[in-house]
Amino acid sequence: VFVDNSKFGPNSLWKIRFNNSNELATYGSTRITLRYDKSDKFLGIYYGYYKSPSTNHTEVVISVSCNNMSNYYWVKDWEFNHAKVGNYQGFLKSNDIINLRIKKSYDFNGNLIPNGQVVYLRSHDIQFNVGNDTFQEVVCHNERLGGNDEVSKL
Repeated sequence: VFVDNSKFGPNSLWKIRFNNSNELATYGSTRITLRYDKSDKFLGIYYGYYKSPSTNHTEVVISVSCNNMSNYYWVKDWEFNHAKVGNYQGFLKSNDIINLRIKKSYDFNGNLIPNGQVVYLRSHDIQFNVGNDTFQEVVCHNERLGGNDEVSKL
């Protein structure tokens, strides 16, 4: 997955790992993890569902490791939905535009929630700095979906 404004570079590459052995990725039933190629870290949310100070949406984080026990209540399994209504044939194809969603699987005390809330990944124009580096904020939300929620160029 390429994530950036306009040009491809090492800071914009994420790798998809399918969590099952299916060779065909189907909408709504295929779980994936997103691994940042540069650091081998994974994208997800913590069960505390920390809020963005700028938008109050659920904060998205990069974990130290998928197998790190300190991340026990960390949710990393994403699903994708086709972003447009129409004939998409049920499976993911090159150049499809999709929405990534994740289920809030734990409550604030770390207890499993069988039917947790589903939230969608969103990128927007709010930026922040850490040292000399500038980052674009990415959050999860449960509002109406729009252009900032779409992932393309798979």
